[in-house]
Amino acid sequence: MQFKTRMIPLAGAIAFAFASAAYAQEVVKIGEVGPLTGPIAHLGKDNENGAIMAIDELNAKGTLIGGKKVVFQLLAEDDGSDPKQGTAVAQKLVDEKVNGVIGHLNSGTTIPASKIYFEAGIPQISPSATNPKYTLQGFNTAFRVVANDGQLGGTLGRYAVQNLKAQKFAVIDDRTAYGQGVAEEFIKGVKAKSAKSEIVARQFTTDKATDFSAILTSIKAKNPDVVFFGGMDAVAGPMLRQMKQLGLHAKLMGGDGICTEGLVALAGEGMSNGQVTCAEAGGVEEAQKKGMEDFKAAYKKKFGVEVQIYAPYVYDAVMTMVAAMQKAGSAQPAKYLPELAKIHYKGVTGNIAFDSKGDMKEGTLTLYTFKDGKRQQLAVMK
Repeated sequence: MQFKTRMIPLAGAIAFAFASAAYAQEVVKIGEVGPLTGPIAHLGKDNENGAIMAIDELNAKGTLIGGKKVVFQLLAEDDGSDPKQGTAVAQKLVDEKVNGVIGHLNSGTTIPASKIYFEAGIPQISPSATNPKYTLQGFNTAFRVVANDGQLGGTLGRYAVQNLKAQKFAVIDDRTAYGQGVAEEFIKGVKAKSAKSEIVARQFTTDKATDFSAILTSIKAKNPDVVFFGGMDAVAGPMLRQMKQLGLHAKLMGGDGICTEGLVALAGEGMSNGQVTCAEAGGVEEAQKKGMEDFKAAYKKKFGVEVQIYAPYVYDAVMTMVAAMQKAGSAQPAKYLPELAKIHYKGVTGNIAFDSKGDMKEGTLTLYTFKDGKRQQLAVMK
């Protein structure tokens, strides 16, 4: 299978400067990987846009590394949310001799690709992969700028018991590394909060399924208070429609994969006000809200669409990686990797610092619901 690297053009005068003077400047290649085809291509495009914002900004201000002006080049790849395609494009980026990689989006592609980057010594920051296994492999090149499933799923489980007063739960996952991981952590969170809580159904689907009538009919007979879905919005939307059709009035909960602005359109008439509770890894508290709102406004102005979910984390991941390069005075992976491991960077998504595994030291979570077709914040938690 062959893949064509998408080199994102530099904006305006920067493109001219690069074309005429690249020979006199160091070119720093940043790889970015996400699904640009398939059911969650809208999220992959959101990630790519976040990277474009960072790269354009860095080039526009004439970033210096080691006292020398550099030009950043974005190499965007499509992994189609497929592990095999993910490892293929990872190897392609290694062959392109990228200086660092931002990605992948899914845990299922991030985890196998991380071995390839590790063996090549190339730092990798995922803006969205939450499965704990990613940073438990002993790879010193692997980092993430979001909380992991243990934090996310566990928090949702505790919230369901404590705040929603739910006692009976049905759990569905799409059998991906992300979906299965967050579902398992949700169950742990529920059981840790209340010994009286009951998992009345445990069902499975796929990340490409569209018909859930059989499993939802089975679940309805158990009369749960909450249906938890471990998966992405492209599946959660049709699931909500079919829940309504079957008269299954339970609340739907899920992780950041369903916590998108796109869920409203995907669910259509299937979503009622306050029915969905979801958590997004990351989140800003009062002091940082203006920075996030400014980012979202700039994003919409540049691309003509709203932020879906991960673009701010991609932006911060690029900026964090470049900050490490500047501290090291070099864009060479072996030289800036130690600085990345001990970085403290204030981003639009919050303060970024990594523990010894590459996880966030202060992994915040934001809980949301949906009302009148809009996502509304419930709480920021740590």
